[in-house]
Amino acid sequence: MTLRMRFIGPLVVFLVIVLFFWKGLGKDPNLLPSLLVNKPVPNFSSPSLDDLHEVINSRQFKGKITILNVWASWCESCQIEHPLLIDLVQKNQIQLFGLNYKDQQENALSYLIKRGNPYHKIIYDPQGKLAMQFGVYGTPETFLIDKRGIVRYRYVGPLTVEILDNDLLPRIKKIQQEEE
Repeated sequence: MTLRMRFIGPLVVFLVIVLFFWKGLGKDPNLLPSLLVNKPVPNFSSPSLDDLHEVINSRQFKGKITILNVWASWCESCQIEHPLLIDLVQKNQIQLFGLNYKDQQENALSYLIKRGNPYHKIIYDPQGKLAMQFGVYGTPETFLIDKRGIVRYRYVGPLTVEILDNDLLPRIKKIQQEEE
């Protein structure tokens, strides 16, 4: 009986671990929970990336549908989605704010000079304190904010044409219809 228990105990533990991993594989990694969805943007006042004396605050998210994109010059996925952001702003009347996350100011400005700047305003967050208020896990992340300053949607990971066309843009249209 002791030999049997020595074999069955570890087998049961192993099977439980396998079950947890198997269940986790079926989940979408981009659907991380956000306590901010359907809540107001956190109250903040932070410097602008291109002029540290200019202050950007949470009130600037009111009055217009806004996309907030969390990015950094060192982020490879951000480099992939960057052309999509430029295209998004050119084709749609959307206010795009950037949140530059844990980056060096010089590196971020150089990045924008090389690749173009799709952002209307860029919040500079070198320590990641504001990103923490938004519940950011890393870069890139994208938040959709309505005219009242309420976070309506969050996407974790690089945006793709499919995500824009099938998810983000339809949500923007829905919000526009609700607010008319």
